Amino acid sequence: MPIGSGGGAALRFLTSVLEARAVVEIGTGTGVSGLWLLRGMRSDGVLTTVDIEAEHQRLARQTFTEGGIASQRVRTIAGAALDVLPRLTDGHYDVVFCDGDKAEYSAYLHEALRLLRPGGVVAFDNALWHDRVADPAQRDENTVAIRELGRQVADRDDLVPVLLPVGDGLLVAKKEWSPEAD
Repeated sequence: MPIGSGGGAALRFLTSVLEARAVVEIGTGTGVSGLWLLRGMRSDGVLTTVDIEAEHQRLARQTFTEGGIASQRVRTIAGAALDVLPRLTDGHYDVVFCDGDKAEYSAYLHEALRLLRPGGVVAFDNALWHDRVADPAQRDENTVAIRELGRQVADRDDLVPVLLPVGDGLLVAKKEWSPEAD
């Protein structure tokens, strides 16, 4: 499912406020979230979007073209996020948006903290996971993974988090400068 208009507007707002030049997206999908991100970024900004499905990226490129986005503003990388992210430049990115495999969200957080510049933002879609996260009786793998991510983010002194109740929930955290940061 593509991100809804509320979550998309929040992503556009974040990239606009940060005057983002470099953004990583985990989970290209059909390009809907990428389009929201790009519309908030600086006109010279570049979106790096990673997806394991080459077909998703083909559809996303079509979405970007139809949305009037110049091809040089988007870098698509086909592959598993946890194989691709370690090859990206440390401290180079303004925003990392995660909407991939929910069971890997904690690993995405670790990679995002390495990729983000101080003051950069990491955002996770589906942070409420169909209202299952708040219900302790829900113990499926994805719900537990998202619940654990929320705890990890809240426990870090180098992050300033907020859970935005838009769509299926958007967990956003600003990376503060810290000598002990990952």
